[in-house]
Amino acid sequence: MEESATVQEFLSYLKFEKRFSEHTAKCYGADLSQFAQFLADGSGGAPHEGHVSLAGEQGGTATAVATQTTPKVDQLLLSVDVNSVRAYLNFLNEQQYSKATIARKLATLRSFYKFLVKRNQLAANPVMAIRTPKQEKKLPQFLEYEQVKRLLETPPTDNWLGARDRAILETLYSTGIRVSELVGLNMDDVDFLGEVVHVRGKGKKERIAPISSSALQVIQHYMEFRNKKAQSCNFDSKVLFVNKHGRRLSTRSVRRKMDKYLKMAGLDPSISPHTLRHSFATHMLNNGADLRSVQELLGHQSLSTTQVYTHLTTRKLKEVYQNAHPREAEPEESGW
Repeated sequence: MEESATVQEFLSYLKFEKRFSEHTAKCYGADLSQFAQFLADGSGGAPHEGHVSLAGEQGGTATAVATQTTPKVDQLLLSVDVNSVRAYLNFLNEQQYSKATIARKLATLRSFYKFLVKRNQLAANPVMAIRTPKQEKKLPQFLEYEQVKRLLETPPTDNWLGARDRAILETLYSTGIRVSELVGLNMDDVDFLGEVVHVRGKGKKERIAPISSSALQVIQHYMEFRNKKAQSCNFDSKVLFVNKHGRRLSTRSVRRKMDKYLKMAGLDPSISPHTLRHSFATHMLNNGADLRSVQELLGHQSLSTTQVYTHLTTRKLKEVYQNAHPREAEPEESGW
């Protein structure tokens, strides 16, 4: 039994050269593990004796660390042709995977084999001839401003946990940052004088996000509570948003808090913290911000990722058109 050196090299490349997050590398590892299993026995099913495991599992999440595998796993991966990939996609369809999941798994294979070609381990990429299945376009869910305002004003501000939760919601909406970026904030990342927040985004890329003075006031109110509480508890002194034990909040904790306040505010319980990011982008565009600026604020690498929000701003565009187009502005002539 041997480890898959090929997959390990690829995962190291993603983490240390491409600067992908640990979570993303885990997902790539899990996808490759399933593909290797399919190649080994055509089932892609549950682990069994002799199971091809390129990525172990911890707590239900595949971990991108190679464990012992069948001796021929690298040989299997290197002998793949376009028909093998097509057979795998058919298998995923039969297993009723969503189009989005199949597209992600195909993207993993495309990146993996592109890497092998680049390292001269293969002459050609067997996935390049296969098109990504068309995706069902889902527009991001967003809240109207009055709904956002109701949500932001729901947490009580007369105790430290309520003040913290109000600061979390205000920060998410004011900056448009991701929840993973929010929980990663440290005390010195908030520049009260410059009215900006220093954010560490995907791929460890850093950016500066403007933040409103009203949000900063809420953060300051929370920090006053936090600092008093920290004197009697063993709080992590560098972390901005901490749990009741003084440790860094998790993204899951933020989601639980959001669920609580949505229920209290009488809003749709299916709304997620990411909805505040969608709302931020939509409201910015509706109020005249240009697409490039919103792209920078959101930390999107590609403008096409940001363009999805333009579908949400059609109403605003129609208003501009009706007010600005000369034929729209002319009074109707009678006699038609």
